[in-house]
Order: sequence, then C-alpha cells, then structure tokens
Amino acid sequence: MNTINYFIAGWNTPNDWINFKINLSVGGSPDEWDKAFNEYYKPRLELRYLNPVKVLQDNGTFQGEGFSIMAILCSLIEFLESTCQGKIYKYCTRGQQLGKNEYSSSKNMFIDFLINRNPFKTIFTEPLASEFYSSIRCGLLHEASTKNGWRIWAHSSDSKVIDEHNKIVFRDNFEKAIREFIEEYGHNLRDDQSLQNGFIIKFDNL
Repeated sequence: MNTINYFIAGWNTPNDWINFKINLSVGGSPDEWDKAFNEYYKPRLELRYLNPVKVLQDNGTFQGEGFSIMAILCSLIEFLESTCQGKIYKYCTRGQQLGKNEYSSSKNMFIDFLINRNPFKTIFTEPLASEFYSSIRCGLLHEASTKNGWRIWAHSSDSKVIDEHNKIVFRDNFEKAIREFIEEYGHNLRDDQSLQNGFIIKFDNL
C-alpha cells in the first residue's frame, strides 16, 4: 500500500482511515462509531475550525474579528451537511454530469443544513436561510463583507442566534449552536445508518 503523507483528522492519514474502516460498518458496533466520531470527525472539526474560532474569541477586541469567526463557521456548514447526506462536491464545467453521491450546488447544501438540522431548524425558515446564504455566507467568503444591511455582533443577552428583524447575526451564539449540532450528530451516529453511510462516503473521499 502506498504511503499517503497528508492528514485528514489530527495526525490521521487516509491510510489510517482505510485501516480503521476495516472494523467499521453501517449498522455495526455503536462503540466503533463512537471511535469514528471521536478520532476522525471531531478532531477534524476542532483542530481546523473550532479551535481557531476559540482563539479569535479569547483574543478579540470587538473590532471586527466577528467577520473571521463567521467566515470560518460558514465554510464549515457545507462540510457538516454533505457529511450527513454522504455527498461530495464537484465543480461542473459545461456538459459535465454529476456522478453518484456528487453535488454541485453549495447553496442547496447550505440551506438544507439550516432548515433541517437541530438546533437551526427551529430558527431558520427557508427564506431566512436563503438570505443568510447570500448576505452572510457569500458576502463574507467572496467580498469579506456582509451584504444587504446585515451585521455581526458578539452575542445576545437571550442566547439568540440571529435577529431577522434587525439583521444581526450573533457570532458566539451561532458557534454554540454549531457545537450543539456536532454533539447531537455524534450521539445519532451510533445508530443512524443513513448518517453512518454518509460518514463513510465522505471520509473515503477526503
């Protein structure tokens, strides 16, 4: 077997994943799925996304770091949802067709997450999710700015994630909601065969 010298979760390489997957199967041992979550999924998210967010939160001056925090979180959402669905992103040029388990619309994946996953599905309607995608996600990732009058504040006194009326996203509350989703996902992964299948498809392609 060829050695692959890049990392997909902490110090784990694609070869480590191949070896680990031998004992992992859809509908298999919940303990093995706990290991998959704790040794692959969670380290990838924490080391690459959530720990850097914590650094920004702990060393912030409330003078604009919320843009970086929300940009990191927005870039993470598509991975979270595509892992749930077992989908791999493909950039299609004219005439190209999507293969099995491939998708090309980041917008649909992003909106699916906000309207279907806890705790966000209790907060976002489809129109609000679409507005969030275009004005927050795309604004930050493409132009380093929110659009259409939206602002980013640190947090609200009532733990609100978003204030649609006043067009405010509360970055720290949004991050807490992301963490809440991740913990629920880890619990559900033990027994949910659809999530298990999606997990394997995603990590096979990292």
